[in-house]
Parts: sequence; structure tokens; C-alpha cells
Amino acid sequence: MSDLEIQIPTTFDPFKEATDANAPGTGSKDNVHVRIQQRNGRKSLTTVQGLKKEFNYSKILKDFKKEFCCNGTVVQDPELGQVIQLQGDQRKNVSQFLVQAGVVKKDQIKIHGF
Repeated sequence: MSDLEIQIPTTFDPFKEATDANAPGTGSKDNVHVRIQQRNGRKSLTTVQGLKKEFNYSKILKDFKKEFCCNGTVVQDPELGQVIQLQGDQRKNVSQFLVQAGVVKKDQIKIHGF
């Protein structure tokens, strides 16, 4: 048993690279980060962070919910500001929707996840 190295799994923070100033590609604040967070079993959440403050988050959320047939909410985070949470893996749908609606450019979207 002494030859085996036991690795203890650490917790994964999906927002760490957005707040880390030394991480590559996160130096600019104008990027929109689309992430997936695993819940129980097959359940997951998609989070959208980094939209400009002048946008109405509740209207964007309403359009997301209607377009993707899913539920969601806007969460106020003390460090990250407002974050949109959607049920399911909606990363591709969200990025396509934001580009087609003209909210952000394609090169400003960063998709994170497995």
C-alpha cells in the first residue's frame, strides 16, 4: 500500500479562472463567460456571467427561457455581479443566441466546461 499514491479529489470552482488575474485569456473584463455546473446525477446548470450592466437581465432571461424551453433565474453575486442561471446544458444555445441578437461578438464569448 505504500507504493500507491492516493490522490484526494479537490473541489472544482468554475468561477476561479474568471476572478484569477494571472489566468491566460481572462485579462479583459469585456468577455462573457458561459459555464456549466454539474448538479445531481445528470442534472446541470448553465451560467452566463459578464454581460454589460446596461442590459436588462430579466428580459434576456425571459428570452432565453422562451427560446430554449428551460427554466432559469438571475442570481446576484457580491463579487461577480448578476449571473444568469439556466437549467440544463445550454452553452451552445446561449452563445449562438447572444451572437445572433447582437448582444456580444463571437470572439468575446468564452465557453467553459467539460
